[in-house]
Amino acid sequence: MRYIRWWFVWLSALPVSGQAPLTLQDAVRTALKQHPSIQATAAQVEAAQARIEQARSGYLPKVNYQESFARSNNPVFVFSSLLTQRQFTIENFEIGRLNRPDFLNNFQSLVSVEQTVFDAGQTRSQTRAAELGKNVAAEQQRAAEMNTIAGVARAYYGAVLAAESLKVAEEAVRSAEADLERAEAIRAAGMATDADVLSIRVHLAAMREQRIRRSYELDVARAALNEALGLPLDFRHELATPLEALTPPADAVEEYEKRAARLRPELRQAESYTRLAETRAQAARAAYWPQVSLRGAFEADRQRFVDRGGANWFFGATLRWNLFNGWATQAGIAEASHALRGARAELERAGAGVRLQVRKALAELKAADERIGVAAAAVTQAEESLRITKNRYEAGLATVTDLLRNETAALEAKLRHLVAVHDQRIAATMLELAAGSLSVDSDVLK
Repeated sequence: MRYIRWWFVWLSALPVSGQAPLTLQDAVRTALKQHPSIQATAAQVEAAQARIEQARSGYLPKVNYQESFARSNNPVFVFSSLLTQRQFTIENFEIGRLNRPDFLNNFQSLVSVEQTVFDAGQTRSQTRAAELGKNVAAEQQRAAEMNTIAGVARAYYGAVLAAESLKVAEEAVRSAEADLERAEAIRAAGMATDADVLSIRVHLAAMREQRIRRSYELDVARAALNEALGLPLDFRHELATPLEALTPPADAVEEYEKRAARLRPELRQAESYTRLAETRAQAARAAYWPQVSLRGAFEADRQRFVDRGGANWFFGATLRWNLFNGWATQAGIAEASHALRGARAELERAGAGVRLQVRKALAELKAADERIGVAAAAVTQAEESLRITKNRYEAGLATVTDLLRNETAALEAKLRHLVAVHDQRIAATMLELAAGSLSVDSDVLK
């Protein structure tokens, strides 16, 4: 039963059944629902919200209830208990009773209320620190989401590339089989030798070997995609997002750097850490100031649990001012100051690192885009060269070596073009990731 429920959860996360088309955006949505890193960071955000509530509790009074029982014949205990129970009589002044009293029970009920009136902003600082901690957790969750999206995009396009490479390998096998039939016909006509036929047979075997390798690479790529989605490794998909080149972005590197400075989770976290260090420095300096609190209590003391007792109340104010603590306050302020300086330096370092990542991603995207143009032209040229060579071979004007060399060149050109398109799609995704704007609705995923 547990397995059936688990399987239903996986299926419900998908837009359609296992054999139905799966777009890249559908894959991303599935991963964002199921990936453990997303669930872990979501729990961290909830925990951070709970810490905010804990810090805000400092603004509210503390109410405590205490119930206790004591029994003793200690003269001081008996004397004071009789007074608080309001059961003291003239007979209790007898010297014998004062020195050697009987055992006395005391049931005590105590309700106390304590409220901090002034703490030099320490509660406010703790609340602010908790809020900044939640900001850090939220950015960590967003970073996990973007990294998950990027990982799914890599796995998805890897599977699509493997599928397209298998198609190219199958096409190469069919072309080699046609070449073999052509060579055998030419040999039967006396225009080719057995060596030509054997060379093409060897080439056909190599193409079949490559088809086998591509087939298993596709199986591995599909399993890797399922792992990225959090699905069983053997789950089957029909990948619906084609491996097509994107239109290069028109934004300059400065625009991407500005976007990254505004959106990158790492920079937002570094900014929150800097403000957190500032808040802690303020809290450390607040230790120089006194704290003022009010306390009230209501007490009931009884000889029996329900009767023979009395009640009293208490109200007081407390001022606590640390005049000397072995220079611990000064050391705490120094520690907070050093942490603040370190946080500011880390923010500067993170900013430089993010700008470098943006430039690297943009350079890789431009390089992949240029490679697509070169590879597409090479495919056209290789196919035309192969067509001419086949015609010349049939006419006896080209050797089998020329034919096989052009067959191999055409295969490699097609594979290089597929790899270039794959690299461009991944580079575009990585650029959005570097800019901090990668989401399920990003154009690079369509």
